[in-house]
Amino acid sequence: MLRIIDRYMLTQFVQIFVICYLSLTGLFVVIDAFTNIDHIITFAKSQGQGLLRVVAEYYSYRAIAIFDQTSGILALVSAMFTVTWIERHNELTALMAAGVSRLRVLRPVIIAALLIGIAAAANREIVIPQIREHLAVDTRNLGGNRGEDIYSRYDSKSDILINGDQAIVATQTIARPSFILPSHLSKYGKQIAAFEAQFVPAEGNRPSGYLMSGVRVPTDLKDKPSLSMGDQVVIVTPHDASWLRTDQVFVVSEVDFELLTGGAAWRQFASTSELVTELRSPSVDLGNDVRVAIHSRLLQPFLDGTLLFLGLPLIVSRSNRNPFVAIGMATAVVALFFTVSLGCQSLGNSGWLRPTMAAWLPLIVFCPIAVYLADSLRK
Repeated sequence: MLRIIDRYMLTQFVQIFVICYLSLTGLFVVIDAFTNIDHIITFAKSQGQGLLRVVAEYYSYRAIAIFDQTSGILALVSAMFTVTWIERHNELTALMAAGVSRLRVLRPVIIAALLIGIAAAANREIVIPQIREHLAVDTRNLGGNRGEDIYSRYDSKSDILINGDQAIVATQTIARPSFILPSHLSKYGKQIAAFEAQFVPAEGNRPSGYLMSGVRVPTDLKDKPSLSMGDQVVIVTPHDASWLRTDQVFVVSEVDFELLTGGAAWRQFASTSELVTELRSPSVDLGNDVRVAIHSRLLQPFLDGTLLFLGLPLIVSRSNRNPFVAIGMATAVVALFFTVSLGCQSLGNSGWLRPTMAAWLPLIVFCPIAVYLADSLRK
């Protein structure tokens, strides 16, 4: 049952959190929208939509991503300002004089902050993967019809290098693709060059792959049989597939189109289960950064809790109730914590640390400190 003090603390915490979140989101929207206003106006005219509708639709998705990126920091800042507020008005002193411990007073705030961490994890694993096609585009390419840089990737199963000039997100098409073939598949040449290649997901007995149209190199594939690797057909030609036109070739591959266009954004917007699935795929050889990301995802709620218990005791135990001092302390704690976390992730991505150690090291360093500092809340 919520007591009066619980409702009071929760109200203060939620108000501060909402104000901070809306202020940060609004600041981002204003700066980004005015910086790219020409692209937004051009897209709105081409689609026959109102400018406000385009802005609202685009930045509503961005607001979800901002919550994912800032929820831990905002929960800490909201908790610290809530405590600073009641200390400034001597309310915490009065409650402690009545025999109520600090931990009992702060319990609703701590629970609310931890629930925000859980909500952020659910948002990261459920919501963001469903809207990543909206998050992957920027204001310069709102419709996804404009060509973007492509990230070349090897299909580790067939050793084919998938490359091209540009990637068009809206149609999942590679413009002027050039697939470099390994020696065991280079019977007709060392590459397949075409006008475009569209990613086709698996359906029925047909595996996923890239349908290349307007093939220029090699020539006369309609008279040449398909190429296999073991029992698996890798390059399907019109000679063996009636559903292909004479200028088409189908290259079997499990390398998703998003891996070619997303770069680091793909890792950021994919769910943990998708990262694990891609990591296990024989066609995709992902680097240490994905392994570090998987372990970091699993530990993120614990890191958010550790950050909370690093900041709260520093505010509660101080006799100085100046809110500006609280801001400075929150900034210092967050900066130190994220410097160590990002440093460990960088070392893990580059191979200096094992992915498990890179993810666990910030928790190993800061968790004992947080436990020691949190002991002061019991008094």
